[in-house]
Amino acid sequence: MITFIPTPIGNPQDITIRAMRTFEKATLFFCEDTRQTKKLLKLLEERFEMVYPDAMFYSFNEHNGQERLNEFGALLAEEEVVYVSDAGMPVISDPGQLLVAYAQKHDMHYDVLPGASAVTTAYAASGFEEGKFLFYAFLPHKGKERAFELSEAMNNGYNTILYESPHRLEKLLKEIELLDENRELFLAKEISKKYQNYYKGTVKSLNEQFKTLTIRGEWVVIIKAKEVLEKSLSFVEVLNLDLAPKPKAKLLAQLSDKSIKEWYNELIK
Repeated sequence: MITFIPTPIGNPQDITIRAMRTFEKATLFFCEDTRQTKKLLKLLEERFEMVYPDAMFYSFNEHNGQERLNEFGALLAEEEVVYVSDAGMPVISDPGQLLVAYAQKHDMHYDVLPGASAVTTAYAASGFEEGKFLFYAFLPHKGKERAFELSEAMNNGYNTILYESPHRLEKLLKEIELLDENRELFLAKEISKKYQNYYKGTVKSLNEQFKTLTIRGEWVVIIKAKEVLEKSLSFVEVLNLDLAPKPKAKLLAQLSDKSIKEWYNELIK
C-alpha cells in the first residue's frame, strides 16, 4: 500500500489525525528530503504524542526517483509505504508523479490523503469570484521559455496561479508590469506561517509598495484574468438587431443550421 500524505505548509497544527496514524504504521518512507521529514515526525512526536515510526527512510526526487523504483519496486506491494514532499500536497508539480504512474502501471493499491495545499488556500484568500483557475507552478527561470509562459499565463483567459521564490519575486512583478501595469494581482506570503501576509492590487501599485518591504519567504502569485472587451452576441441578440435582412441573414446563418437564403426569405416575409 502506498499513501501520499500532504504535510503542513507552515503551522504544524495543520497536520491531520489520519496523517499521523498513517505515519505511525509506515515501514518505508520516500521523502523529498529525509531530513525535513524526520524533523516533522520528531515534532509531531513531541507536541502531539504521535508514535515515531520504525521505518526506513529514503530520498525520492527528480534526480533519483527512477533509480528508487528500480531498487524498491518489488517491495512496494509488501510494505506500508508513505510518500511526502517537504511541505504541502505531494505529486502536484512534484516527483511523486513517478510513483503514482508506477502504481497505476503495476496495478498497485494507493491512496492520496486530503490536506494542505498552497494553491487552493491562496485562491480562497484572493477574493476572486471566478471558480475556474489555472495552475502554472514555477515559471522557467529565464530566457524565451520564461517570457513565453508568462505571456501565456497573462493571456489565457483564466485567473492563473504561480509559485515564486523570494529572490525572483521582484523580477516577476517587473516583468508583469512591463506587459500590463494595471493587471490586478493577489500575493500570498508564507501561508500559515508566523509572517503570513496578503497583498492585492495592480502590479504597478504593488511594485511601489514593495520598495519599502523586505521580500522573504515563499510566495503564491495569482494573476487576475485579462478583461475581455469584446462581447459575443447570442442568437437571440442577433435576431433582435436592427439590421437590413441581408447582413442579418449572414449572421444568423453562422449561428444556425439554416442557409443565408433561408434566413433571408424568412426575414423579408
